[in-house]
Amino acid sequence: MRESTKSWMLGTKLKADLPGPHGKRHPHKEGHSWWQVMCLSGVDYFSTLGYQPAIAALAAGLLSPLVTLVLVIVTLFGALPIYRRVAAESPAGAGSIHMLERLLSRWPAKIFVLVLLGFTTTDFMITMTLSAADAAEHLEANPFVPSFLHGHHVLITLVFLGLLAAVFLRGFKEAIGVSIVLVAVFLLVNLVVIIGAIIHIIHEPIRTIDWWTGLTASHGNKWLAIGLIVLVFPKIALGMSGFETGVVVMPQIRAKGANPTEKIANRVRDTKKLLTTAALIMSVLLITSSFTTTLLIPQEEFQAGGHANGRALAYLAHQQFGEVFGTVYDISTILILWFAGASAMSGLLNLVPRYLPRYGMAPEWSRASRPLTLVFIAVAFVITLIFDADVEAQGGAYATGVLVLMTSAAFAVTLSAKKKHEPYALVFYSVITLVFVYTTVANIIERPEGLRISSFFICGILIVSFISRAMRAYELRIESVHFDKKAMQFIMEKPDVPIHLIAHRPDNFNLADYMEKRGREEWAHHIGDVENVMFLEIAVMDPSTFRSDIMVKGVTVGDQKILAASGSAIANDISALALEIRDMTGTVPHVYLDWAAGSPLKNFLAFLFFGQGQVAPTTHEVLRRAEPKIRRRPVVHVS
Repeated sequence: MRESTKSWMLGTKLKADLPGPHGKRHPHKEGHSWWQVMCLSGVDYFSTLGYQPAIAALAAGLLSPLVTLVLVIVTLFGALPIYRRVAAESPAGAGSIHMLERLLSRWPAKIFVLVLLGFTTTDFMITMTLSAADAAEHLEANPFVPSFLHGHHVLITLVFLGLLAAVFLRGFKEAIGVSIVLVAVFLLVNLVVIIGAIIHIIHEPIRTIDWWTGLTASHGNKWLAIGLIVLVFPKIALGMSGFETGVVVMPQIRAKGANPTEKIANRVRDTKKLLTTAALIMSVLLITSSFTTTLLIPQEEFQAGGHANGRALAYLAHQQFGEVFGTVYDISTILILWFAGASAMSGLLNLVPRYLPRYGMAPEWSRASRPLTLVFIAVAFVITLIFDADVEAQGGAYATGVLVLMTSAAFAVTLSAKKKHEPYALVFYSVITLVFVYTTVANIIERPEGLRISSFFICGILIVSFISRAMRAYELRIESVHFDKKAMQFIMEKPDVPIHLIAHRPDNFNLADYMEKRGREEWAHHIGDVENVMFLEIAVMDPSTFRSDIMVKGVTVGDQKILAASGSAIANDISALALEIRDMTGTVPHVYLDWAAGSPLKNFLAFLFFGQGQVAPTTHEVLRRAEPKIRRRPVVHVS
């Protein structure tokens, strides 16, 4: 029973069921139409209508429609062009993080990716907890809900999160099918409410006149009004959430074409359709909802404790169409908000296994979805309890995560335009980047708790990552070893005679140095009469790489044979090469190493980060773990 539970928990079946590039496709149908996948990302993007109009009205008051108009302009002429380019340059669905990883290199790239993963985790985790909390608010506000549920907001939120975990633990096979239904119903009921509100406003033109009169009276100076709009804009930036999810789910789009290149091109084209269509739909809904709710709902109702606080369109649905339709609206909103958490969970399960295990910064079980699901839900429970399931309190963290991701995407495409020598694109993307930088900084200044929460996730990811990397330092992490023709000749020249490998630093290639090194090893280990002696040189190329292949070249200096290779960690490369030689020749090789001078801790850190310290004991330990049979284990000699 214990083994079967472990097999189920670590199995990869769920990954095939989840949205993301790791998912296996059904044999009868590869992927889905772009509009269907748009619904999957739309449960995150469109669901913000559940609270966005109320947030805008609370932040901007009578200026809400104008601030929302600015938001739409930034969406259509800023975020949309950025993510259309991200889709084109990252068609596997890795998004702007992968672009930055590719544009940077070595440890700076890894650290930068880990920091961005911290902000991404903030975005997706708060999406789950905030959406669940908002769903709980809509549930409690409905007049038909039993009275015994009132006052248990935190408990209801935790139940929603628990149901989300249960769905992912079981296997989410019909994610896109469910999202299509939820998005279609949600958009339909919102259209009904908004159209009804517009008709109401047309029949009562005095409301528009009163709004304009109040606006001009309180904001008569247009320059001050513009300045206020600029200041308020960062507070409503939540209305741009969903673009990163739109890129993450693009591998779910059916790829049509006769060859891989054509398939990728068609997928990118359809992803651009997805992003553009979603942005246009949301832009229309944002403007119309902001205008109608501002004109039809008294400002005091948006305040804390008001009936429209956090649920402006739901308020109109009940007011205009009665409690039955209002309840239908509430149910639709509750379901799409809950499913927005599913979209966020899918994003996390797609991104974390893509990076951390590959960096050696997470255990191998983190590639399995079920254990990760339990970890993420546990964190979501903690966040919900810390914030008491308060939507407003979590808004700052959510906005910070969204804006940092958008800023990083803008920065990525700006770097890409610079690298490809596109001057006009460089200027355009640079301006957009500055807009997002301002918005992000202003949001952090206004609501610093968002940065604090993000910092917690960043520090958590960095600490856990480097602890994991240290714990996995003794794994044999070389994927394969390849020898060129000359190296193969050296190894197979005397296959029945054990090979003796003398490790040598690849920084002095004259014959005298090799003879001095060999003489020292002959004196220390009495190998003067040993046959089949070769030198082994490992040049560290990128120590941040956890798994790699080794290419070994055969070189001669005088009469000395040298096996020259490059890798990411000397000890791992030596171990892998020695085991490969054993398997090729059938004889156990001997390796001769030197003790590292200095502090053991300093040497270990040098090995961990630069791949060069602590070579002798690490090589021995890697070999011990890789080959438990001592008579088949390459022999390590140290002097």
